[in-house]
Amino acid sequence: MSVVGSLIGLVLTLFMLVLIARLVLDWIMTLSDNPQGIRRPREIVHRMTEPVIAPVRRVLKPIRVGGIQIDLAFTVVFIAVLILREVAVSL
Repeated sequence: MSVVGSLIGLVLTLFMLVLIARLVLDWIMTLSDNPQGIRRPREIVHRMTEPVIAPVRRVLKPIRVGGIQIDLAFTVVFIAVLILREVAVSL
């Protein structure tokens, strides 16, 4: 395992943790009656992840299922980060 692979793996792991934080904060925001304390952390996490998710979302539009929309771009980015992390660590 090389130093470069380990460093890239670390960066991708940190980005994956930020993606998980985005997921949790979005769910809290959706399910909470009074999400006032969540707004600022959610904005920060969105600002960190949106530059990666937005281009994928332009290609892969959200799917409407009944009255809800499912954003597949987040899932695709998350899986891509998992795969890239495994590749980077194996270098």
